[in-house]
Amino acid sequence: MFESVEVKETAFRIDGVFIPPTPAGIIYFCEVQFQKDELLYERIVSEIGIYAYRNRSQFFDWQAVVIYPSRNIEQSRQEIVREMLASGRITRVYLDELGEIEELPIGLGLMVLTTLEGDEATAQARRLIGQARGSQDIIGLLSTIIVYKFSNLTREEVDVMLGIELQQTRVYQDARAEGEASGLERGRTQEGRAIVLKQLTRKLGEIAPEIRSKVNSLTLDRLESLGEDLLDFTQMTDLIDWLEDERSDKRN
Repeated sequence: MFESVEVKETAFRIDGVFIPPTPAGIIYFCEVQFQKDELLYERIVSEIGIYAYRNRSQFFDWQAVVIYPSRNIEQSRQEIVREMLASGRITRVYLDELGEIEELPIGLGLMVLTTLEGDEATAQARRLIGQARGSQDIIGLLSTIIVYKFSNLTREEVDVMLGIELQQTRVYQDARAEGEASGLERGRTQEGRAIVLKQLTRKLGEIAPEIRSKVNSLTLDRLESLGEDLLDFTQMTDLIDWLEDERSDKRN
């Protein structure tokens, strides 16, 4: 039977499109798939076809990359793209087959981190923070990944768990920048107190009211110093000694 069929376009969302700087280049489509989808390849081909139809003048050729946590997530039937898979037109990446996370570049390490759980995820995140060498963007991504894995914790609690210093946190930096721009010194100090107290509670346990009061009396500069030093605290007496030294310095 022969029919004339009208195909209506459906709204698609492509995870990532890397457009070449000139029309003579190759455009790359990226799809991240962490759940089983038995129509994934049909959707990808449709997305690319519609995009090419609408934007053909922007590129010369195309490639696609599909990122899976493991092979068992991949679509079972692949007949519709078998030539594309065989030719490398569509490349598949299995994160659990990339090798040991310690041996990977930090970008790939971040991707593999999304597949880890529990203590292993925390340990690898802490290691990647050291590898990030202070890059705020990388540290922010690491913190966000762990926040999603430990949904019962706040962002500040996750930062403490990962050993992210006060000055490295996005909350602190945003608050400081906003305070400097508006001249609201009090707002910055209050934000610093809240973050430091959360870090101390996470590190040492419940903070007694009299000790909390001493922390709240610190200036912003001294809060910053405490935010750095508390990473080395192992017991409550370390905090008490630090506050006593602070008090002695004021007297002198």
